[in-house]
Amino acid sequence: MKYETLPQIHEQVSKICLGTMTWGQQNDESEAHAQMDMALTAGVNFWDTAEMYPSPPDKDKQGDTERHIGTWFAKNKQRDKVILASKMSPMSFLRDGQSRFNAEHIGQAIDGNLKRLQTDYIDVYQLHWPERQTNFFGQRGYTEDMAAQSLDDLTPFLETIRALNDEIKKGRIRAYGLSNDTAWGLVRYLWEADKNGLIAPITVQNPYSLLNRLYEVGMAEIAHRENVGLLAYSPLGFGVLSGKYLDGKRPEGARLTKYERFGRYVNEQALSATEQYAKIADDAGLDMAQMSLAFVNSRAFVTSNIIGATSTKQLKSNIDSIDLTLSADVLEAIEAVHTEQPNPSP
Repeated sequence: MKYETLPQIHEQVSKICLGTMTWGQQNDESEAHAQMDMALTAGVNFWDTAEMYPSPPDKDKQGDTERHIGTWFAKNKQRDKVILASKMSPMSFLRDGQSRFNAEHIGQAIDGNLKRLQTDYIDVYQLHWPERQTNFFGQRGYTEDMAAQSLDDLTPFLETIRALNDEIKKGRIRAYGLSNDTAWGLVRYLWEADKNGLIAPITVQNPYSLLNRLYEVGMAEIAHRENVGLLAYSPLGFGVLSGKYLDGKRPEGARLTKYERFGRYVNEQALSATEQYAKIADDAGLDMAQMSLAFVNSRAFVTSNIIGATSTKQLKSNIDSIDLTLSADVLEAIEAVHTEQPNPSP
């Protein structure tokens, strides 16, 4: 395994991060425990979850992912071997649909996280997506409706930062980060923290893959200059970049077969680009999923690449991508496709 230094808290975290959002939905507790066993044995010491999980969200299953992790910690007594990230999610069925990034709700959310996870601290605590309306989750452009929203109706950035800093002082979290945020959002958090002598976010968890490289535009330079690491999620575009959905296939039990809500990864442009990436992998004698993950692993601005799997076989293959170095010819071919079909799945 390869490791990167997590900003501020100076922990060595695996370049591969264990994603968990299928646990409690597509995976039961025993399968989740098997994945955790395999990951830690392979040197994957960085795990990511959220209060909302499993995904797709389900009010009746909410929190089950964290509960599965908690029972693993209780059974194995290896909490100290894991750098754990979780999130506060402003879902409609949490906190009576009034979830805000204020001290009261952040405290309530962390109470729940810690109880389910059976731990007394979280290493990196993330805001799952902004309170404000902005272009994330497949929205390419910034619209007039988004611009019309007043920040006066939202929790002030400084109030959120102070609440998270207070949680750091209490020892309940060690650091905090953002998720699904924009360049403006990241800069605003950094500016407010610096201006007021407070601890700033250390990570941003945003989508990044061969089908969505929008992070490179604006965000990558900010992250590099300000020492904020990218935790890249959906590096396989919900499995599309494994090639298993090519030629109209819908494998039984696969994520996009079961859940149509993730259709942005199978639009016409995305499928066209995926076919071309599949040819690059085939010509080079590479497993397509490993090639796609190796590309993400190779980016200097990526602190950790969040991989998910529904079987230990998939998980092993995904973890093994860390040992793959793409040749100059493969990288050049990837860039040619990207130029022709840039970011088809924002």
